[in-house]
Amino acid sequence: MKIAVLCSGNGTNLQAIIDSVKSGYIPGEIALVVSDNNDAHALIRAKEAGIETIVLAAKDYKSREDYDKEIVKRLRKKDVALVALAGYMRILSPYFIREYKDRIINVHPALLPSFKGSHGIRDALESGSKVTGVTVHFVNEKLDDGPIILQKPVDIKDNDTEETLLDRIHKEEHKIYPEAIKLFALGKLRIDGRRVSVR
Repeated sequence: MKIAVLCSGNGTNLQAIIDSVKSGYIPGEIALVVSDNNDAHALIRAKEAGIETIVLAAKDYKSREDYDKEIVKRLRKKDVALVALAGYMRILSPYFIREYKDRIINVHPALLPSFKGSHGIRDALESGSKVTGVTVHFVNEKLDDGPIILQKPVDIKDNDTEETLLDRIHKEEHKIYPEAIKLFALGKLRIDGRRVSVR
């Protein structure tokens, strides 16, 4: 199975996927890493692993859909079966999501449907919640709304900061994101409405 990973930043989840492919835990290959940020450290991680990368600047396209059409064109050339979002900071257009329906997954640093959006860790801390966590889910046209594949709780400690909580959340992300990709690659995931079952 060929995987494309879309990244905007440091790429720690990309690294976890690279390592899981290399070890044979994920039965597949990363065919392409795509970024909207030329300075993303994820690109260095990909190049060090011998993975092809492309950087597309949003300012070079008239619309979000035009931008996504270019990505989809590149993914088709590589015969990509699964798109994994790993710290990708652009919202996908409906066009992209339709083209890869039920074949785009994302990892989110909270137990969805709680704490949606780009500040999930900060929002969990400010809420006074005792527990947050990690969610891997399919992507649909609503933000952080698609069917949930896997979740892992993470306790919030009284002395936690965003940085300390992020560190513990990352450790869980790096476990369950590769696990979800493996389940997809093995054909073990079934979507039934809002629910995802593991065969």
